[in-house]
Amino acid sequence: MRAQPASTTPTRDEPDLGHHGDAEVGDGLVDLAVNVRRAPMPDWLAEPIIAALGDLAAYPDNRVARAAVAGRHGRPPEEVLLTAGAAEGFVLLARALTGVRRPVVVHPQFTEPEAALRAAGHDVERVLLDPAEDFRLDPARVPDDADLVMIGNPTNPTSVLHPAADLAALARPGRVLVVDEAFADTTAAPGVPGEPESLAARRDLPGLVVVRSLTKTWGLAGLRIGYLLGDAALLARLAAAQPLWAVSTPALAAATACASPAAVAAERAIAAGLTADRDHLAARLSALPGVRVAGRPASAFVLVHLPGAAGVRQRLRERGWAVRRGDTFPGLGPDWLRVAVRDRATIDAFTEVLAEILEA
Repeated sequence: MRAQPASTTPTRDEPDLGHHGDAEVGDGLVDLAVNVRRAPMPDWLAEPIIAALGDLAAYPDNRVARAAVAGRHGRPPEEVLLTAGAAEGFVLLARALTGVRRPVVVHPQFTEPEAALRAAGHDVERVLLDPAEDFRLDPARVPDDADLVMIGNPTNPTSVLHPAADLAALARPGRVLVVDEAFADTTAAPGVPGEPESLAARRDLPGLVVVRSLTKTWGLAGLRIGYLLGDAALLARLAAAQPLWAVSTPALAAATACASPAAVAAERAIAAGLTADRDHLAARLSALPGVRVAGRPASAFVLVHLPGAAGVRQRLRERGWAVRRGDTFPGLGPDWLRVAVRDRATIDAFTEVLAEILEA
């Protein structure tokens, strides 16, 4: 059955699509709610951003950054659209693809794609993945006549990394397939030199648009920088809906720096370290009574099922810890929490507090 258009104001039965992890954070709270890495910015990134501040009298020129991003992914520059964060990409897709008849969003996932579609007047359908199946994608569940499909990989908030072959199976002529890879640079797999299951370099799949973000690993959420990869003609349609000079000069400098071979190598090293910290967090959480870690987490966060999670979240806040509520994601509910991966000392301190709360 096709879902009915939703109001931008959430009802008791409709998740608040506009709620994000930053709303969970407050003064004095340890932030495990926002999936942005917090570490000192390397000089090779900080220096060009700072240098760009001397060029603010001129309008932004994106040609160098666009070519650098294109080179990273083995594409011509015409197949790159730089955006003010990945979120702007979803807005452009929703506004430019006016002829879409049956848009489908695969949930649970980041809520901005659906929110942008609904704000643009689209009638959105949801495909809800099953927690009993660890939120794994079955491509057959997506309607054959869906002409726009949106899915995350790895998916926020489930931390599931879907096989690239399953995502590629969704591509077909007459359909736009949007794969949100905002967290692709957080993934790693033994023996895989690059980002496992990424479609960023695939130019053979019809209608594919890959959404990327530079804000997570490099702590650039306040700078707003991301990009889209896809067919040049399709991206030209999206660019026509984009405001002039949407990406600032400092953000363009960051995009250029983050596309360098040294930056990519650094990302891979960070992802490997993140894997170890994530496994530590998942193990500590799984050892607690009543806590179930969903599936095999693959990104910078872990999704857990915990009866009474809403009350536990409040008690964690009282003890100085912020985690992400799960009930604003379609397909989840009040017994789900998302926890960002941090260093082991922070993980240990957090899980000790959580254990005390659960034992009380």
